[in-house]
Amino acid sequence: MAGARPEQCIRFSGSTWMLRFHSLSARLWLSVVLVSAVAAACVHLRQAHAATRLARRVALACEPCPGEFEAGKPRLVRMLREAEYLLEPLRKPFRQLDIPQTRNPQTVMIMPGFAAHPVRMRYLATRLEAAGHCTRRWGLGFNWGPNEARFERLAKRLGRIHEQRGQKVVLIGWSLGGLFAREVAKRRPEAVAKVITMGTPFSGSPRANNLWRPYQFLTGHAVDAPPVEVELAVKPPVETVALWSANDAVVAPRCAAGWMGERDRAIALRCTHMGFTYDTEVIHTLLEELESTGQAGLGTNPNAGECGSGLPLQLSGVTEAGAGADHWPTRDSEPSRSS
Repeated sequence: MAGARPEQCIRFSGSTWMLRFHSLSARLWLSVVLVSAVAAACVHLRQAHAATRLARRVALACEPCPGEFEAGKPRLVRMLREAEYLLEPLRKPFRQLDIPQTRNPQTVMIMPGFAAHPVRMRYLATRLEAAGHCTRRWGLGFNWGPNEARFERLAKRLGRIHEQRGQKVVLIGWSLGGLFAREVAKRRPEAVAKVITMGTPFSGSPRANNLWRPYQFLTGHAVDAPPVEVELAVKPPVETVALWSANDAVVAPRCAAGWMGERDRAIALRCTHMGFTYDTEVIHTLLEELESTGQAGLGTNPNAGECGSGLPLQLSGVTEAGAGADHWPTRDSEPSRSS
């Protein structure tokens, strides 16, 4: 436009900038629309995925179960006794415990039960520390069930504690924590002195308890199909002791006591399932087991036999032979191991 007047140049220049502005606005608006559409689609997919996961968890919790797989589990009405745990904060300050000093100090790793935090095990840990033992948390926070990553982390922590302390570690596991203890001892037997389980369902049917449905809902997997390779009934290659109670209202006593070959000894106690974390009898039994760790012989009482350490073989109508079918299924009535 060599011959154009100055005002015409200005008008043409202004029109060009207006076109560019409108074009940029259109692109920005289109970008906003696309981003909004993608975000809405993502939200919809997340909601659909969450609904699918929730539906799957509900289905797991409500799945039918043949009666033989729940044989021997405690009656639900007995769960009322477990509620006495709610009074524990009021009783602790008044509880008198005579704790002797150990002559055989041990390093102990304590593993909480399902959905429990290590803080739940703190009272028990302080009693063991008062006797002169060194306690360590398991390092995984709340126990929300097993997977390979948790087992790897637990095995590494066990190895570090073993190296730092310069002695093998005693693993104490309550309920589901006992299954962790048994399995990690199979992976790192060179770092483990002894395994002690408390109310742990390592034997028989994993559904012979009153918590398998909540477990499946919260973990998202079947109780007999965990996302990790395990053989629960196979004994770790170290000394293994099972504490069980006929008063346990959560786990079938036979599943917590096991059979010969699945553990070295089973010790009968009188506590509830929750009581394994604070009961005086449990604490004294653990102190006896720690005192005997690494010493000749398996137990503190050579006459204890198959099912005890100073306690009679018969407890509340329950015997090793399987009498008292209300609590203990017999060998013949126990669900098949292959099922």
